[in-house]
Amino acid sequence: MSTTVLDRPQASSKPTTAPLLRDGRTSIYQPEQPGLIFPEKPVFEDVAAERQHLKERLVAACRAFALEGFDYGFAGHLTVRDPEHPELYWTNPMAVHFAQVKVSNLILADHKGRVVQGRHAINRAGFVLHAAVHEAHPDILAMCHAHTTYGTAFAALGRPLEPISQDAAAFFEDHVVIKDEAGQVAVEEKAGMAVCDWFKDVKAAIHQNHGLLTASRHSIEAAAFWFIALERCCKQQLLVEATGHKPMLVSPERSRYSREHVGSEYIGWLHFQAIYEHIAETQPDMFR
Repeated sequence: MSTTVLDRPQASSKPTTAPLLRDGRTSIYQPEQPGLIFPEKPVFEDVAAERQHLKERLVAACRAFALEGFDYGFAGHLTVRDPEHPELYWTNPMAVHFAQVKVSNLILADHKGRVVQGRHAINRAGFVLHAAVHEAHPDILAMCHAHTTYGTAFAALGRPLEPISQDAAAFFEDHVVIKDEAGQVAVEEKAGMAVCDWFKDVKAAIHQNHGLLTASRHSIEAAAFWFIALERCCKQQLLVEATGHKPMLVSPERSRYSREHVGSEYIGWLHFQAIYEHIAETQPDMFR
């Protein structure tokens, strides 16, 4: 098997940030030809503008999860760290469908699970898992978790994804399988502490008998897209294995090359821009 199931957190040999290209670009997908329309990360005049931007992207991520069918009652939580008060994070409100999340009903909470802004309650499981990771890893800006069909099914196997495709290679040596607290609902704070150390230098985790989690040191957009991608990869691997035939795997060298060029935080952010523009145009109520 090409990716190791870790029984305890280990340091990754993967670089934490993608190296710049010789011409200063972050990615080969950025156009070399000047003057073309292409998404660029915004520059903010003040922290209020940056906060509004983050909240709108968090709402869009929730709406994207609704479009993907990731809803399961009140389960599922997405978080992004506040730009001015990094000890606080914005998250979706408890018992509100992903499709009904909007800027006005987001809540701001601290690492103790106390809501400091907003009218809704916080999801206890979301606080336990996300707050522990945010507090233990100051570099992690955003996290996503939902109870999805294929991710939950694949998590029952207790093993990592194999690089069966270019898409799956984006997670090669960049995800872990967590066995701690497997299958037990995370409502006790000790459960969050058992999980948080696993997120060192990886963007995704498969929690055995539970489901998928993603974390980003770049943006909520990257965390959301890589969650969508991870669910898709779990579905694809389950479909391949259902044929009864052993898949041909991408070699470790080619998997690392693909991960570097199509599995970076920046690429996750870039993928999400198309999703954001579609949702912002078709669901303007998100801004209310």
